[in-house]
Parts: sequence; C-alpha cells; structure tokens
Amino acid sequence: MPRRLVVVGGDAAGMSAASTAKRALGDALEVLVLERQPWTSYSACGIPYWVAGDVASLDDLVARTPEEHRANGIDVRTGSTATELDLDAGKVVARTPEGTQTFGYDELLLATGAEPIRPDVPGAQARGIHGVQTLADGRRVLDALGGDAKRVVIVGAGYIGIEMAEACVRRGLETVVVGKHPTPMPTVDGDLGDLIAEEMRSDGIDVRSSVTVTGFEDDLDGQVRAVVTDHGTIEADVVILGTGVRGRTELAAGAGLPLGIKGALPVDDRGRVDEDRHVWAAGDCVESRHRITGRATYVPLGTHANKQGWVVGRNLAGFDVTFPGVLGTAMTKVVTLEIARTGLGEREAADAGFDPLSVRIDATTSAGYMPNARSMTMKVVADRLTRRLLGAQIVGREGAAVRIDSFALALWNEMTVDELMMTDLGYAPPFASVWDPVQQVARAAVSKLGPRA
Repeated sequence: MPRRLVVVGGDAAGMSAASTAKRALGDALEVLVLERQPWTSYSACGIPYWVAGDVASLDDLVARTPEEHRANGIDVRTGSTATELDLDAGKVVARTPEGTQTFGYDELLLATGAEPIRPDVPGAQARGIHGVQTLADGRRVLDALGGDAKRVVIVGAGYIGIEMAEACVRRGLETVVVGKHPTPMPTVDGDLGDLIAEEMRSDGIDVRSSVTVTGFEDDLDGQVRAVVTDHGTIEADVVILGTGVRGRTELAAGAGLPLGIKGALPVDDRGRVDEDRHVWAAGDCVESRHRITGRATYVPLGTHANKQGWVVGRNLAGFDVTFPGVLGTAMTKVVTLEIARTGLGEREAADAGFDPLSVRIDATTSAGYMPNARSMTMKVVADRLTRRLLGAQIVGREGAAVRIDSFALALWNEMTVDELMMTDLGYAPPFASVWDPVQQVARAAVSKLGPRA
C-alpha cells in the first residue's frame, strides 16, 4: 500500500516538493495536491512585467501546468481550497468542485504561500483596491487598468510597489507611489534610497515618502476614488497594494500550529513543523534562518520556496537534507535603474550586535573608457572587529545588479573584505575594469578599516 502525501498549495514550494518526492519514490508514494487557483507552478514575480507588456500572456508565467504534473503521476486538484486540518486524525477537509471532501494522509505539506497585507483602515475593502500575489490578481489589475483609469495610486514603495509603478507609468498612466518610509525600497539604506526616489521622479512617477495611509474613500457603488493620508487626500481610479505580504497561515493556525514572524510557520532546517504528526511546510508561509544573524526571518521569495520544497521532497523520500538559511539577496528594477541588495544594512548590522562600518563608491559596469560603460553606486557594510563582510547594496544602470551575486557568495562563505578584495574575478574592458567594482568597494572598506591588528 503506497503512502500518501497531501500537499496544500500547488505553486513553487508545493510542486517542487511533490515532484521531487514522487520522482524519487515512484509508485511507493501517492501525491495529492490541493490548489485553490486554476494554475500550478507559476511565477508571481513576473506579474508586474505582464502588466507592463513585457510578458505577452498569462500562460507565459506558468512553468508547468496541472496537466503536465498529472502526466508525471501527481494528482493535482485545482479549484480546491483546504478549509480544515485534523492533525491528530491525519485528515484534510477541502472545498472542491465536487463539494466538500475529506482526504486522509500519511504526510502533510503546507505550502499555502503568502497574502498581501491590506491596511487596517476605513474603506480598505472598496472595489478597485488590488493586491498582486496570484495570476488572478494580475488579471484583475490588467482589467482595471485597461478601462477608463487615468490615475493609479500605489500604496507601498517596496519591491512590488516600484515594479508596479514602472508598469503603470509605461502604460501612460498618472502614477503616484505613497510610502511610509523616508525613501523608497526600505530594504536598502536611505542614502541609496534617495537615488531611487530621484530616478523614479525623473521617470514621471510621483513619489510621496514619509506618508501614512489613513483610509480610502469610495463612491456610491463602492468603487475606490481616493486614498486618504496624513498629508492629504489623493484621487485614484485604481489602487494597488505594495504594502508587503504575510504568511497565508489561517488554515495552520486553525489547527493549533504555532505562528511566528508575519504569521509565518516556524520550521526546522529539514522543513518540519510537527514531526510527530508528520506535518511539513515550505515556501512563503514559513520562517527562515538568517545566515548572518542566526535569527528567524521572513523572506518570501521564489528562490527560497523552490529550494525549501526540494529539501522537503528529498526528506520525504528518505534522505537527510537541510535548508541552510537565507541572506535576503534580491534584485529588481524601476524603468532603467537596477537595484540589488544582500545581507545586512547598517541599521540591521547594528541591531544584530555588530560594530558596522560602511563604505560607498561610484563605479562603472565596464571599463570607464568603453562605450557601454554605465554608472552604478555600490555600498558595503563590514564588521569593524572581524573585518567580515556583512552586506552589500547596488543601485545602477544595466549590468549593475547581477554583481550582487559575488557579494552573496562572499557572505555565504563568511569572507572578510580583505579576502573579497583579492578574489580572482574576471576582467575584460567590455565587462569590468581591471579592479572589478566588487573589489573596488572591498578595497575602500579595507582602507577605511586600516591595517589588521
């Protein structure tokens, strides 16, 4: 008799685990996936580029369809929402196209993802206020922008906020971004955030920082018509929320499972929530361990979700694999400006107990005399005592952001800025100066730190 794995959630983490376990165990494992959406294995990160017109259709964002998963022996039930867990009895109750059904399991994986944080203010449930988390959300945003909309107000200036701002301004819409922090992209330090704000404004985006949303106004039909802030009221035809996400863990909480940061599920490094009751979790609904601070953190990214799903899948197949933690490495762009970061910023480093030193340089993406040279600003944070690299941030033109991966690898291996400065990086004038900017900023940190004691 095969064991049964029930997976709640059929996107990155869920399908990565399901596919990995099924591939390893074959007929010895029955895999049932309950997914509330019509799609599986899709890229929510691609939605802003679909809205902008860079991606032609919704189908282009689907990496593997339910039919393709079924052909690989996975029983995918789309349009099915898990509504209750009985962890002691090993059962999941779900609302399906056939009605309410109960499914028994030997192993349970919760891969329920994240949900947009909706401001807890008057009017927040008005029509025309959109989150951007699923393909259905993207379709609703496209429908809203494709009508008579002229002005879009985006609440939140993080990754989703600035990416959707680019999409809207490229569609010719009057675009306002409202953020509660002093600068956009609060995951980078304020001095680089100022550069981002300057660029957004030059691209025609109305950036309003240090502004708190206090409510929304709607018309007689319940359609949003304005965003109310502590700095006045902003008229809006459409509102897009970029206020971050939290773990979609209401189902888990209802079953009595503990919740952590932003409602996410604490898991061990193998992906287990409750070993005795055979409960696992992965993806945007779980906490991760930060490799530098050692603390729990919440970093909902597709990169982590796929790896966490693979880890759970391997462990379900009888292997012993661990998820090694995260650095918070991420990159994005707004129009022609690329933005990237990894590790800790200055304040984060200080809060974690380090004595941070920061250095910032201006550089170019190739040798300065080359016609393709583009400007960029780099910043690193190091620990004064150990000289260990703690974090890096980049803002620049085409070719800048990918250099964050060099910093991420250095952080992963706990390198000092001295070691990073002397790393054997590639050189050719079309791609880098003789001292790559990664080495330049490390060298600047070494100079500021002074000779080793």
